[in-house]
Amino acid sequence: MVPGDELIFLPLGGSGEIGMNVNLYGCRGKWLMVDLGLTFGDPTVPGIDLVLPDLAFIEERRNDLLGVVLTHGHEDHIGAIPYLVEDLGDVPLYATPFTASLIRSKLEEEGIANRVKLNIIELGGTVNLGPFSCRYVALAHSIPEGNALLIDTPFGKVFHTGDWKLDEDPVLGSPSTAAELTAIGAEGVLAVIGDSTNVFNPEASGSESDVRADLDQIIADAPGRVVVTTFASNAARLHTLGQVARDTGRELAIAGRSLERITKAAKSVGYLTDFPETIDFDTAMNLPRDQVMIIATGGQGEPMAALGRIAGNNHPIKLTAGDTVVFSSKQIPGNEIAIGRIQNQLAEAGVQMVTDRQALIHVSGHPGRPELAAMYGWLKPHIVVPVHGEMRHMVEHARLALAQGVPETVVPKNGSVIRLAPGAPQVISHEKVGRLVLDGDVILPADGATINARRRISVHGYMAVTVVLGRNGKLAAAPVVTAQGVPVEEDRDAFLEEVREKLAATVKSDGDKSDDRFREALRLAARRTATAWTGKKPIMEVSIVRLD
Repeated sequence: MVPGDELIFLPLGGSGEIGMNVNLYGCRGKWLMVDLGLTFGDPTVPGIDLVLPDLAFIEERRNDLLGVVLTHGHEDHIGAIPYLVEDLGDVPLYATPFTASLIRSKLEEEGIANRVKLNIIELGGTVNLGPFSCRYVALAHSIPEGNALLIDTPFGKVFHTGDWKLDEDPVLGSPSTAAELTAIGAEGVLAVIGDSTNVFNPEASGSESDVRADLDQIIADAPGRVVVTTFASNAARLHTLGQVARDTGRELAIAGRSLERITKAAKSVGYLTDFPETIDFDTAMNLPRDQVMIIATGGQGEPMAALGRIAGNNHPIKLTAGDTVVFSSKQIPGNEIAIGRIQNQLAEAGVQMVTDRQALIHVSGHPGRPELAAMYGWLKPHIVVPVHGEMRHMVEHARLALAQGVPETVVPKNGSVIRLAPGAPQVISHEKVGRLVLDGDVILPADGATINARRRISVHGYMAVTVVLGRNGKLAAAPVVTAQGVPVEEDRDAFLEEVREKLAATVKSDGDKSDDRFREALRLAARRTATAWTGKKPIMEVSIVRLD
């Protein structure tokens, strides 16, 4: 489709899911992209760590794509850039200084920094692209330089919130005040495209400054070493933890490359300027146990992150009975089992643990219901389009907006083409969307042959059979059968022997051995035997060798 004399909103990711935020605005033949994020693998994509949006829709229209404007530096908003940006042609990127620093490091790691136009926009600055004028509006979040975008178009202004919260004492940065947001509303806001993540929380998310007192108390009272785990991107929490280390007289160490990267990026643009000097692991291990504090990655249960390796006793940082681990973060839904596994390892070692259920040691970076209500009171939009949430979040967000007096709402799915103006907002069509996966160094469709086969193998296992035929069409040797992941153990030899017998019987009974039908007959003979033994239907590979 080509947007005409109208204003279109089209999410390619992040609507109906939390993560992988990619949003398009279309007007008078041109497109603007806001954010280009990824999400993380789950059991539906075995062997996959990173899931990317399928940008086929806009790749086909890349000559009309004016730019990619980034709201902030979280992976679900910028993480897909190094993998997909070159597929968009010579499109420029726009970001504020801290976000640009994170993006630049990603581009350098991929060796494409000199091929991508990355433009740094000062805080509060404006990007003019064709029919779109995008002004950065500072909002609080759990990473420096969280921003909304006030997108001025020929049909009115759109307030694209990005991720946000209200915080009167944000520790880092200066978010827009209620008066400033009210002034934006007084100018007229056609639509808010808004974060739905925390809509079910009946309370405000809380201020970053609120966590310091409980962290001070917990760490001061801890008799041994203390490890604090938090989201690496939460530079405000890093600032707080630096203060806590000073408050409690502990030397500070950092464990985790992503923490090192965020700290470096934050310092490069003027944040964390008074962060304590850190010590190395050897020094930390040689200090008295009550004089050291470690900030570590891995609070979401990642097995190869620092905390996972510490819990598994596979890291230079060692914990024993009497030490403490503080989980200064919230469990992301879906990570409960992985986090529980690490917590069980720590418990077995006698390590004390403190989570956000026991003390005020974490606050969310997303708005609860009072914050959403306040924002709509200030902006007074005509339309609200909930995004950045599962369907249940977005539907509830729409209900809340209507209850606050917003005249109209539209709940999208990825691929929904929403005409915001002129006329009443409505879904006018649906475009095909999908997911890609980064499998090793290769990008593949998430529903393609490779991943579908891997899903089946993960459920049913894999078998390979080789049949060797002589010139007379008879077996020249016993069939060779291998099985991987098929649930036969004690009776494995008997199972494989029966499969060989069924294959031999198939060769003997099948007169025509020259076509695909014969190969299929062998496949079915082996798989039916496996199903009879196990109830599984393994992936089968059949090889036929013919002797001259």
